[in-house]
Amino acid sequence: MSAGRFGVPPRVRDGVVAVGVAAALVVTGLSGERPAGAAGVVGAVLLAAAGLALAGGRRAPVVLLVVTGACAVGCQAAGYDVPAVAFLFAVYAAVRAGHRAVTVAASVAMLAALPLVGLLSGRDLGAALAQGRDALELAWLVAAAAAGEALRQAEHRADEAERTREEVARRRADEERVRIARELHDSLTHQIAIVTVQADVAVHVARRRGEEVPDALLAIQQAGREASRELRATLSALRDDDTAPPRGLDHVPELVDRARGFGLDATLTIDGDRRDVPAAVGRTAYRVVQESLTNVARHSGSATATVRIECRPDRLAITVDDDGRARPGAAPVLGVGLLGMQERVGALGGRLRALPRSEGGFRVRAELPVDSAP
Repeated sequence: MSAGRFGVPPRVRDGVVAVGVAAALVVTGLSGERPAGAAGVVGAVLLAAAGLALAGGRRAPVVLLVVTGACAVGCQAAGYDVPAVAFLFAVYAAVRAGHRAVTVAASVAMLAALPLVGLLSGRDLGAALAQGRDALELAWLVAAAAAGEALRQAEHRADEAERTREEVARRRADEERVRIARELHDSLTHQIAIVTVQADVAVHVARRRGEEVPDALLAIQQAGREASRELRATLSALRDDDTAPPRGLDHVPELVDRARGFGLDATLTIDGDRRDVPAAVGRTAYRVVQESLTNVARHSGSATATVRIECRPDRLAITVDDDGRARPGAAPVLGVGLLGMQERVGALGGRLRALPRSEGGFRVRAELPVDSAP
């Protein structure tokens, strides 16, 4: 249970208010002229019940309106001339919770019911109206509703300000993480490039001298080149911000050409009219192809990759196949790359499947809606 102002839990505070209002109503009712017999006992019980019901108003404000209103009408019918204080508290709680229409309807019903009870009890019209007015002053009713609305608006503004602060803090944290990742990748790329160049020079000098190149040196050379390729692919994704030119379907052939430069036999087929594809869909398609080709080069052990893009009036389908080590029925490992593709595709309302093919190898297929894309 969370503590409210001054460290008092809300339920404890509501309970104290309920007991205080119930005691005040009972004392007021018994201190004045009260009916005798069973009607007096029933009226006193209703006064206490109306006050005690306030303890649950925070959880069920509409129910509280009904209960306190019924108790007020019952007290009037029993002969008690006591202000409907509990109902005013209920009006405040209901408006604060946002139930304005229900509160207005309940208030109008109360304003009509109290004089009607007086008439049914044998009083003339003037006395019945006066008793109803005394039990539920219109000014106090409006004040209770206004107070509840004012506090509701204040709480809404406070919640909105808190949510805005959280969003700003989250965005700044994301920006800082991306900045750190970029700096780290830049630094690593530079250092690995130096190591690779030094290894290339050492291998070149050794071969010119006719000396045998150590296996360790060749391993360093190969590992450096592989690490540089992976870092460049990752860094290109990290640098895709507002300052970078937008990437889309027109840039997919560059990805395929780059994959061929890595030694991958990659082919590309694009069917349909890509001029009708929204920019957001084109960017996501570019990222799906980029990440898929990167995974083929890094993990599949495949020498070939096939990229097929189908531009249809209602959707865009991207399929990337390889003939790598994946076997039918094997569970795919959802790494960071696949999870990132799923998030991008899901954000546009599409779907992505990444599974081993029945004939061997791996397939990534993304389907993006075109008509509903932002």
